[in-house]
Amino acid sequence: MRLIVALLGTILALMPPALRAAEPVDMLLVLAADVSRSVTDPKFRLQREGAAAAITHPDVVRAITSGPHRRIAVCFVEWASANMQNVVIDWMVIGDGAAARRFGDKLIETPRSFAGSTSISAAIDFAMGQFERAPFASDRRVIDVSGDGNNIGGRLVTDARDDAVAKNVTINALVILTPIEEAFRPEHTNPPGGLEKYFQENVIGGPGAFTIVAENHGAFGRSLTKKLIQEIAGFSRNELAAGD
Repeated sequence: MRLIVALLGTILALMPPALRAAEPVDMLLVLAADVSRSVTDPKFRLQREGAAAAITHPDVVRAITSGPHRRIAVCFVEWASANMQNVVIDWMVIGDGAAARRFGDKLIETPRSFAGSTSISAAIDFAMGQFERAPFASDRRVIDVSGDGNNIGGRLVTDARDDAVAKNVTINALVILTPIEEAFRPEHTNPPGGLEKYFQENVIGGPGAFTIVAENHGAFGRSLTKKLIQEIAGFSRNELAAGD
């Protein structure tokens, strides 16, 4: 009997991750951050520091631990042109403040991936690929796209959105506004009707999809904190209510 148990343990250890039972979590979340050329180095640092502060915020951690499994899995990617996407932090479970701090520390320490043009559609497609290789399982899959301009590369962003929504993925957005006097390409960062309207009509999708606006890169952390709480806590409350 002991030999059988030992053999089963060895087989499980050698089994490819994709064939093992995936660990259940309350949400699979891909944070997809814009690092195109319009994101200058100072803006990039504000964005990274803001993301680290948001994920470690006590209210965010409280929201994360309020769901049935008391944890979520997060993957952080950066994107720019159609051929520029990078996994900055691979899938990581966050279920307490210590794990959140480890995630935040990695964000601060890791260098910028690149700078390029702006392909939101390719960012969505890349994020979808991360779900396929995630070693965790959840019925709730969300892409958080942060960006400061419209789609100017790759396929139509509405096609990428529609394909993701058809696979039961929700896309939310954190829209970073650029004052018109600071815009080097106003038609990109300040499209007709405003950037938030552009994201609402072309980028977000799925049940309960929403946008939150950051007035500038300095406000990124505060806005992302609010956004994470709305996403995670709202989902957890719904799940808990369903189980009553």
